[in-house]
This record gives sequence, C-alpha cells and structure tokens, in this order.
Amino acid sequence: QVQLVESGGGLVQAGGSLRLSCAASGRTFSRYSMAWFRRQAPGKEREFVAVISRSGSTYYEDSVKGRFTISRDNVKNTVYLQMNSLKPEDTAVYYCAALDSYYARYRESDYNYWGQGTQVTVSS
Repeated sequence: QVQLVESGGGLVQAGGSLRLSCAASGRTFSRYSMAWFRRQAPGKEREFVAVISRSGSTYYEDSVKGRFTISRDNVKNTVYLQMNSLKPEDTAVYYCAALDSYYARYRESDYNYWGQGTQVTVSS
C-alpha cells in the first residue's frame, strides 16, 4: 500500500514554470514506476503526461516533450515534474500515480495508486 500527496500546483503565466512534487508513503518507493497524468476538464479521462520507471527510464507524451522533465528521489520518496514553457493548454488537474512494476506504463487503468491531484492553471 502506498499513499501519494501532490503539491506545487498554482497559477502561472504562459511561458512560466512550475515544479510539481509527489510524496509517497512507505518503504518500497524505489520498486514503483511513477507517473503523472492530467485531467483537463471535468468528466474527461485522465491523460498520460510522463512516467519514470523503477530503473529511471523516462517517457513523455508528445505535447510535453522538451518542456517537462520527470525525476525521482528514492531517498526522499518523491517524484517531481518540472514544467517549463507552460502553455494555456497545459491547464489541468495533475495527478501522481504509482505502479508496483519494473516497467513503465502509459494507461490510466494500469495504475493502482493515485494522489488527490493538484490544480495547474496557465493564463495567456
């Protein structure tokens, strides 16, 4: 069992930056693949943003490549999402997710554990 708590969301102007953090409970954080998803409107499905595998491999959704960076600190049990060059279309609730697997996964349905979400709003 793992509990996830996101932080770092807020309001930023287009072109600005934010860093999201996701703190995980438990002593086995290093065995989890960790991902960020986002929901851009109520009722829409959460969409994949980025994932970092147990080994540290990273993968990104095409629209965020080159702008977002996912990283993890296995000592602090935390995963980060550094978001640069933000655009109004990045506005969403961002969720952290964990999967007890060596492999990175991209589907919402693959993930067992979710945080409560943090709102990111990018103004034009």
